[in-house]
Amino acid sequence: MKILVCLSNVPDTTTKIKFSEGSSSIDTTGIQWVINPWDELSLTRALELKDDPANGIKSVTVAHVGPVSSEPTIRKALAIGADDAVRINAESPDAYYVAAQLAEVIKKEQFDIILCGIESSDYNGSMVGGMISEFLEIPSISAVSGIKIESGNPVITREIDGGKEIVTVPVPFVAIVQKGISKEPRIAAMRGIMLARTKPVKVFEPVTVEPLTQIVVFEKPAPRSACRYVDAENPAQLIDLLQNEAKVI
Repeated sequence: MKILVCLSNVPDTTTKIKFSEGSSSIDTTGIQWVINPWDELSLTRALELKDDPANGIKSVTVAHVGPVSSEPTIRKALAIGADDAVRINAESPDAYYVAAQLAEVIKKEQFDIILCGIESSDYNGSMVGGMISEFLEIPSISAVSGIKIESGNPVITREIDGGKEIVTVPVPFVAIVQKGISKEPRIAAMRGIMLARTKPVKVFEPVTVEPLTQIVVFEKPAPRSACRYVDAENPAQLIDLLQNEAKVI
């Protein structure tokens, strides 16, 4: 079996986000880019499956829709242990466009298990995985917190209200992965970093797809109001503020 892990290239969570003039796009100057955390955990689990020869995983590939500037993030995934990579040479205007491009690559390369993080840490759209399955007309499993191979068949663990659900699914399929798929992301060793320099990255030109959405403007959350301090010896004032100003009681 062949596994594909879909990657998002996102700003590090410590990055201070700034908007360009007009607040219609993000100012990328000085941003440190990383692998989306959910995708990084998906990659770790894919590599864990491949580590056991009994699972029959022949290769782990990563795929990303983005310009050449995203290749350092792709190389990091290769350093972690992915065998090869695919980059669709295009900006990603919306989730529909990204899913369409990835689906075309999957049709060409014929993967058995497609892993997608439940969302990206920048736009939090939670749409790409489900859209890929629709484009390909194959099953998708959401809320995946565990995956293993038993007797050559994928067995999926899903988080549900009040417990867990164990399901089997025929290949090919899309697994939309959430927290719990792997405990900690795998760290690239020096040998992996050196090998990543020679691992192949296939570059595909995008197919013609019209995005369905457009970002009109970004708005920052309203600033928090100043803290109000109430004397511990004056509970009546606290009750008055909660009743008449905060209106929570």
